[in-house]
Parts: sequence; structure tokens; C-alpha cells
Amino acid sequence: MNKIDLKFKELREKNEKALIPFIALGDKSLDETVEIAQVLEKAGADIVELGIPFSDPLADGPIIQDAYHRALTSGINIKDMIKTVENITSKINIPVIIMVYYNVVYCKGVEKFLNDLENAGVSGIIVPDVPLEEREELLKACENNNIDLIPLVAPTSKERINKIITNSKGFVYCVSHAGTTGEQNTVSSNIKEYLQEVKNNTDTPICVGFGISSVETAGAVKEYCDGVIIGSAIVRRIGEEKDFEERKKDVYEFVKKIKSSF
Repeated sequence: MNKIDLKFKELREKNEKALIPFIALGDKSLDETVEIAQVLEKAGADIVELGIPFSDPLADGPIIQDAYHRALTSGINIKDMIKTVENITSKINIPVIIMVYYNVVYCKGVEKFLNDLENAGVSGIIVPDVPLEEREELLKACENNNIDLIPLVAPTSKERINKIITNSKGFVYCVSHAGTTGEQNTVSSNIKEYLQEVKNNTDTPICVGFGISSVETAGAVKEYCDGVIIGSAIVRRIGEEKDFEERKKDVYEFVKKIKSSF
């Protein structure tokens, strides 16, 4: 059983929801990323999602785009990032998943990239822009390397949702609204119906992301899902022009507050 499956089993037994914070690898520095990942675990995170910086992140809004830009302009490369992932998985006990754009996977070589991730201790991968015709090759490489390919679904047609989540593993990443990542004050009025539609078609846990940025927005969806994913609100705190210790404290307190609300 994958570490993600074990985590959701543990949470079900405790009647808890998963909190999955997202951070960008190498934002400010790779060393900072390692420390922030440890802070997230201490604050109560159940799974950590690490974003691999990309120059054209179509699914991401300005806050995460800026974080990726900061990371890439520092000169880090994919080899450095994977070493950092391995460092993180050796220091925390919760599952680590990777969010990466398909161009990065393709350029590295699908099988080679997934093998590197397995060796680094990664449990799951999200590829928001993988073409449907390339998905089978990616899925096979994931299976070969014991990594869950986590599907990303949006509030679109029922037929498309069903097609994407067939044989899903880990969890289903449910995008809360159309568009890119970013902080929102409210969630869609039809979120309950959308999440119920996904739940009706899979036994895999479902988690909601995009726009979840506060106790209020997390609270608006937590009844209808198995977990929430929070990115921009955390990345914004990491990117602020403050002393690192102060930024770590801000991240810790924010994540702890969200988890406590569950």
C-alpha cells in the first residue's frame, strides 16, 4: 500500500480531513524549501506537495508564477531539485507528492524522470497539462516506479470527469473553479454538486484545491471532500520580504490554524 493510501486510511480512522500544503521548490533557496517542508509537517500537514518550477506554468496564477520565477532565476536545475526532494523525504515522515508540467517530464525522459522520483522517495505526481494521448505512457511509468498518478479534474462535463478519474490512485485533485491557482474569498456555489459527482464515480479520496486560502474557504468545502490543498496563501507568505525565521513562523501559524479548524 502506497504512503498516500496509508495516510488516508489513518485519517479516516481518526475522522479527520487531509491538509495538503503546496510550496515551490527552490523559492528563495533550496535549503529554505527543506526547512519549510519540515515546518509544514510540524504544523499538522498530512501530505506535502512540491511544485517543480517551470517557465510557463499555465495552471498557476501570479503568486506561484512569481515563486517559480524566483527559483529559476537563482540558477537551480532539475538535478538539484530532485536531490532536494530526496533530502526532504529523508527528513519528514508524511508523503511527498510532486506537481510538475509535462514538458519537464518529457525532456528528462518519462521513465527516467519517474525512476528518479521513486529513488527520491516521492509517493505521487500531478501533471496538470499532460496530453490525453501521452497519459498512458506516463501512467505506465508511474506504475513501474510505485508512484501514484493523481488526476486533476475541473467542473466540466460528467463524461470528461469520469474519463479522467477512471482507475485513479492516491487521490483525485478537484479544482474548485475554472481558471488558475490563487487566493479566493469564496468558493463556487455549485461546489457541493460538483464534488458529489466526482465522489459518485470513484472510491479514491477526493481533495479540493485552487482558491482555498483561509479557514473560511477550507470550511466551505471540507464536508464534501477528504482533504484540501492550499498553495498560494502559503507561497505568498514564503515570498514576503521578511527574515526567514519570521516567514517560517507565519507559515507555521497559518497551516496550524487551518488544520485546527478541521
